[in-house]
Amino acid sequence: MKTAALIVAAGRGSRAGGGLPKQWRPLAGHRVADWTLRAFADHAAVDVVMLVIHPDDHDFLGDWADHPKIRITHGGATRDASVLNGLEALAGDGIGKVLVHDVARPCVGPVLIDAVLTALDTHRGAAPGLAVVDALWCGEDGIVQGVQDREGLYRAQTPQGFDFATLLAAHRAHPVGAADDVEVARAAGVEVAIVPGEESNLKITRPEDFARAERILGGQMDIRLGNGYDVHRFGDGDHVILCGVQVPHDRGLQGHSDADVGMHAVTDAIYGALAEGDIGRHFPPSDPQWKGAASEIFLKHAVDLAASKGFTIGNVDCTLVCEYPKVGPHADAMQAEMARIMGMDPDRVSVKATTSERLGFTGRGEGIAALATATLVKP
Repeated sequence: MKTAALIVAAGRGSRAGGGLPKQWRPLAGHRVADWTLRAFADHAAVDVVMLVIHPDDHDFLGDWADHPKIRITHGGATRDASVLNGLEALAGDGIGKVLVHDVARPCVGPVLIDAVLTALDTHRGAAPGLAVVDALWCGEDGIVQGVQDREGLYRAQTPQGFDFATLLAAHRAHPVGAADDVEVARAAGVEVAIVPGEESNLKITRPEDFARAERILGGQMDIRLGNGYDVHRFGDGDHVILCGVQVPHDRGLQGHSDADVGMHAVTDAIYGALAEGDIGRHFPPSDPQWKGAASEIFLKHAVDLAASKGFTIGNVDCTLVCEYPKVGPHADAMQAEMARIMGMDPDRVSVKATTSERLGFTGRGEGIAALATATLVKP
C-alpha cells in the first residue's frame, strides 16, 4: 500500500495580505507552497502528493505540474470540501496511509512527518499537537471575563495522518463544516493519537508570520558533504597534471583521460554529495570519446550538476599523496586553477600534499593518490 500526502492549497489567504494568495507569495527565496511541497515530495516514505488548488491557480504551478510525485485536483468552497475532493481523486490508487497538511505550514520537517507515519502503524489516526502552556482567559470587548483551565488542551497542527479508507468514509459521512480532519475523524468514532508537535511548524495566517517563517527556513539549509578518492599509477612521460597544472616529472600518470588524480577526487566528492555516483557513471571509460580528455570537462559537469539542483559549493579540500613530485611549489597555481574552473573564490579551495612515509604504493613511488571533500549548500 502507498502513502499519500494531501496538501490543501485552495484557499485565498486574505488575512495574510500581500495581494496574492499566501501560498504563492515569496518566502526565503522560494514561495510558501514550494517549501511545503518539497518537504513531502522529497520524503522517501511519501509516494504521491495530491495538491488541491483553486481552479484559478494553475498558472502558479510552474515545474510542480510535471513533478513525477505531484497530482493536481481542484478544491471546494470549504476546507473539508477540498480535502474530500483530494481524497476522492486518490480513491482506487492503493493508498494505505494519507497525510493531510495545510500548505500554509511551510516549515514542516521530515522528523515530524516520520513521527505521524510511525503512529499510524498502531492507530487509525494520528496528529501533531502542542500542549498549551500559557494561561487562558475568556474575554469580551477587550476585557477579561474569566480563566480557562489549560489542563489537557493542545494546539492542533498538521500533517494529520489517517488510514486512507477510514478518512475517506468519515469525510463522505460528515456534514459540511469542520475545523480540521481530526474533527471529521472523531465524529466517525476514530481514535486519534497525539504526536508531539513542533513550535517551528507554524501556520502562516497574518502578515507578521512571514517574517517568523523566514527566520525558521533560513536556518534549514540543505548541507551536503561528499568525499572522493582516486589513484593513478606512474608510466612513461615527462610531466604529470595535478589539479589542472602541468608539473614536470620524470614519469607521467596513466589513465583513460589525462589522469589528473586530484581533479578526479574533487569531481567524485561533488558527485558523492549529490548522490550521483562517480565520474565513471557520467563519463564511462568504455566510451572512446573520453580517451585523453581533459579532466576539466568532468569537474565542470559536476559543478553544473550541483548548480542545476540548487546547490552552491561551499568549499573543497584536496590532499595529494605522493613522495614525488613535490607539490608545494605548485600548490598556489593548483588552487587558482581549480577555483577558476569551479567559479569559486580561491580561499574556498584547498590543495595540499602529504607523503605516506615511504609506505605502500605511493611510498614506493608507484603512483599518486588523492583524497577530497566537498561541501554543498542549498538555502
